[in-house]
Amino acid sequence: MRIKLLGRTGIKVSEICLGSMTWGTQNTEAEAHQQMDYAFAHGINFIDTAELYPVTPAGPETYGLTETYIGTWLAKTGRRGDAVVATKVAGPGRDYIRNGTPPGPQSMRQALEASLKRLRTDYIDLYQMHWPTRGHYHFRQTWTYDPSGQDKTAVRDHLLTVLETLDAFVREGKVRAIGLSNETAWGVMAMLGLAEEHGLPRIASVQNEYNLLYRTHDLDLSEVSHHEDVGLLAFSPLAAGLMTGKYIDGACPEGSRLSINGDLGGRYTANQEPAVKAYAGLARAHGLDLAQMQLAFSLTRPFMTSIIIGATSMEQLKVNIGAADITLSPEVLKGIAELHKAYPAPM
Repeated sequence: MRIKLLGRTGIKVSEICLGSMTWGTQNTEAEAHQQMDYAFAHGINFIDTAELYPVTPAGPETYGLTETYIGTWLAKTGRRGDAVVATKVAGPGRDYIRNGTPPGPQSMRQALEASLKRLRTDYIDLYQMHWPTRGHYHFRQTWTYDPSGQDKTAVRDHLLTVLETLDAFVREGKVRAIGLSNETAWGVMAMLGLAEEHGLPRIASVQNEYNLLYRTHDLDLSEVSHHEDVGLLAFSPLAAGLMTGKYIDGACPEGSRLSINGDLGGRYTANQEPAVKAYAGLARAHGLDLAQMQLAFSLTRPFMTSIIIGATSMEQLKVNIGAADITLSPEVLKGIAELHKAYPAPM
């Protein structure tokens, strides 16, 4: 398991991060603890969560359970010093989370203190804004994304307020580093510019979706990552399970995310199936597991800080972590490049 630096913070994280968004619905507390035990025994030191989790499905009844499970594991094992813990403050739109209001000094303070309590810690290593207030093109909004109605002054004023609030958390020792999620290249650069202009904390990472079916980070954001040391934390690295091949030909295994969330957050469309079948064929031709081929490819990307894996079973977890030991041949990489040209945006 390779270790990488988180931006310019000096914090060292494993190239595979343990995701947790099923803990509390699809996974019990005992299963969550078992996953953390196994992951840390195999070189992972990085856990990602959010106040919103679990999300399979999300709702007021289970809100915060995932952080609670992580907190009980940290307390039980005494491994807080070994763990890099990342969590997120929710953006606007969920009425059961602070009445759906946009992040601001008071609401962010409430969110932070609640997360610290659930996590049973007095600091968070990486505190991330879960989604922008102004809107973005992630989560299948590519096809309707239109920033032309944004007011630049109002957006910058809000971003500055967010940064100033995060700065207070850092100065208090309650947060070590800050990050963004579901962001655009302009959003990252705006935050970096405001931080430099006002002497505020620097963005360390951006957590966006990245997989063979969704590769927007290959474009403008990869340039931001390279020049500004804002690496990608890739969520949904298996496209919500599509890139395991388990949903091919209409299959819907009992207890799977598709059986719970319907269309996998808009990913489960007719367009994705030919692409998934093609990638599955490539993996099969080279004796590879499709999921491991996908994850191993993501680990080759120069902008990648860590990929956030999620699993509902120990078998899945072992396969996913095993991708760290896979080296893809030039022939496989060439095949992936050709398929990307054939299926550039299948979902």
